[in-house]
Amino acid sequence: MAAALGKEKEEEAKRLLSEAERKVRGASSFLGGLFGGSSRLEEACECYARAANMFKMAKNWSGAGNAFCQAARLHLQLQSKHDAASAFVDAGNAFKKADPQEAVTCLLRAIEIYTDMGRFTVAAKHHVAIAEIYEGDLVDVEKAIAHYEQAADYYKGEESNSSANKCLLKVATFAAQLEQFPRAIDIYEQ
Repeated sequence: MAAALGKEKEEEAKRLLSEAERKVRGASSFLGGLFGGSSRLEEACECYARAANMFKMAKNWSGAGNAFCQAARLHLQLQSKHDAASAFVDAGNAFKKADPQEAVTCLLRAIEIYTDMGRFTVAAKHHVAIAEIYEGDLVDVEKAIAHYEQAADYYKGEESNSSANKCLLKVATFAAQLEQFPRAIDIYEQ
């Protein structure tokens, strides 16, 4: 039963993807550009987002991540930074379940947009998410430390000191594990 439902959702997702691609092609044609090209791109964004959600229901995390990335790229083309960043975050969350490295890539794109918009608290939150991916899935403590430190920096800049301290405690813990005791002590003393 569940497998049949998943297959059905995946078929619907593929149908939505091809509909989105048709709309993108139509918007980029000469006549499409003259007559409402941007509304077609907005409709294509909707199709990509719906396809991504269908892929999520089918538990096809890579398909969902790719569809959200397509939507994000179109949102950038339409100068809708907030929507693009949100779509990259959705892509990152989908990819976490299938391809942690691709999740990091998507979250970094979102962070780039959020920092450009001056949304440092949101960027910090996503640096923490990346640090957790490096901590758990990709097992790269040095990169986890770097992202926790960046998050702490952004939190401090936005006067979110308790959030900054949580990140710094993670850094201190990892520094101690790596036998970087002076660094760990320095952080604990702060």
